[in-house]
Amino acid sequence: MKRILNLSTLRRLAGSRSFDRGEKYYNLGLVRSLSEYNGAITAKVKGTYTYTVKLREEDGELDYSCTCPMGDDGSFCKHCVAAGLSWLEQQKTGTDKKADGKGDHDDVTMEDVKGYLKTLEKNVLVEMVMEQAVANDLLREKLLMHAARKTRGGRSLAAWKKIIREAISPGDFIGYHEMRSYAARVQNVLDTLENLLKDSPVEVMELAEYALTEMETAIESVDDSDGEMGDILQRLQDLHLAACRKVKPDPEELAARLFDRELNGQWDVFHGAAATYSSILGERGLGVYRRLAEEEWKKIKSLGPHKEKQEERSHRRFNITHMMESLAEVSGDVEALVEVKKKDLSYAYHYLQIAELYGKSGNHDKSLEWAEAGLKAFPGRTDSRLRDFLAAEYHRRKRHDEAMELIWADFSDRANLENFKKLKTHAERVGQWTAWREKALDLIRKDILRMKQSGGRQWWNASGSNSLLVEIFLWEKDPDEAWREAQVGGCSERLWMQLAVGRENDHPQDAVDVYKKWIDPTVGRKNNQAYEDAANLLRKIHDLMNRLNRDAEFADYLRGVRAAHKPKRNFMRLIDKIN
Repeated sequence: MKRILNLSTLRRLAGSRSFDRGEKYYNLGLVRSLSEYNGAITAKVKGTYTYTVKLREEDGELDYSCTCPMGDDGSFCKHCVAAGLSWLEQQKTGTDKKADGKGDHDDVTMEDVKGYLKTLEKNVLVEMVMEQAVANDLLREKLLMHAARKTRGGRSLAAWKKIIREAISPGDFIGYHEMRSYAARVQNVLDTLENLLKDSPVEVMELAEYALTEMETAIESVDDSDGEMGDILQRLQDLHLAACRKVKPDPEELAARLFDRELNGQWDVFHGAAATYSSILGERGLGVYRRLAEEEWKKIKSLGPHKEKQEERSHRRFNITHMMESLAEVSGDVEALVEVKKKDLSYAYHYLQIAELYGKSGNHDKSLEWAEAGLKAFPGRTDSRLRDFLAAEYHRRKRHDEAMELIWADFSDRANLENFKKLKTHAERVGQWTAWREKALDLIRKDILRMKQSGGRQWWNASGSNSLLVEIFLWEKDPDEAWREAQVGGCSERLWMQLAVGRENDHPQDAVDVYKKWIDPTVGRKNNQAYEDAANLLRKIHDLMNRLNRDAEFADYLRGVRAAHKPKRNFMRLIDKIN
């Protein structure tokens, strides 16, 4: 650990901001319970809450974790820095003065604890572990699982189920801040199931299914904002699959259980089971699975372009559709998969999916037929992806005019920069970009005029109506034309800022005018981030006016800003730092 844990490593991993904050935490003596054992350093660091930090060497690099929110995201946080600094101090002096506040005694290490425990009799150690197990849920459940493993006969399976049920049951609602300990408790049980896999795969198969049932109920009573329940569900399914591979259960019975779970599950449990378990199910199991799926499939009503009944879009329908798709994919039969897709033609995108299937199989005539059918079925609300697909097929067949009509229709429906770029790509393919570009710009200008006339002068002044034209000219690397459009019709704040940055070198006064225009609206948002943004604009104005030798004018301007926003003390403090 000494080789990789040093000040340089802490600064590199944390970055200057987190390092400075971590150093402050260390200097305040907020590191507690620092210990090292088997090459791993652990510590408690007190902040808003008390967080646990772990540092260890792995493959020649410093591996780290912290239970704080930044640690959850994989960041080397201030708590890791504080723990690292505390450990470095301990290595240098033999004690951590910051941690104990005194520094007048030697630290007791985990090696000392290990040596002490070796001197104790077995019954004393047992009592110590039992005391800890009563107070520590994770330790207690781990010991219960191990004890159940040693129990012979049917009692073992019943005991495991009870432990699993109690570990998974949330009781009252589990809030966001409680989820970490709850998920750790469940993962602890899964660790034990994983250890059972080698010697007791039959039990693991049954217990995994039981745990999945409990999890499907529990998930409704927890705040799963960080997706931890999804990770647990996936791990349980992986355990079940691994157990089935070892056990090789009766394929027909397994198929029936998998079918029931996938059809009626609410959280995608065993989603795509036919493909995932195909090697275990074999022909017999897949035959049962297919028979059950086809019986259910007969109950599903077909939906066409004009049949969009909400009651027909149940979770059960979604599940059986995916199951039938999985079966068709396992068979490799394109026509079978198309038959499944044809059951729901209430969206233009579903026509595209069928067209893509035929395209991938090399049947381009069928592909074209379905894409054109989708366009005909949804003339007024066609999915842009369907138009793109069909345009590419028209180009492939040298039917360029029809391709351009589709791309133009998409631009006409949704005039934006991305569709402008797409229009350019297709027009250049046939050497017609100049004409199509003028047509597109003319359409945009007509839309702006129409909106101006219908919205009145107030809308015209406030909307930044020329934003799209400004975006286009900036993308075309014509900043002067973009500037002219912004001057004529306005644009969004984001684009004004982009324009101003581009004019700082050759037209500094233009940039100053833009930045000044946005000072008051920015401060008017009345929050600390807005004040920082406004202060940054003032710094830009200061630097530009300094280049123009107008420092005195800037000083007068700054006094005016102070006078206008004097009650905003946080903003005033930021202004004080502007030189």
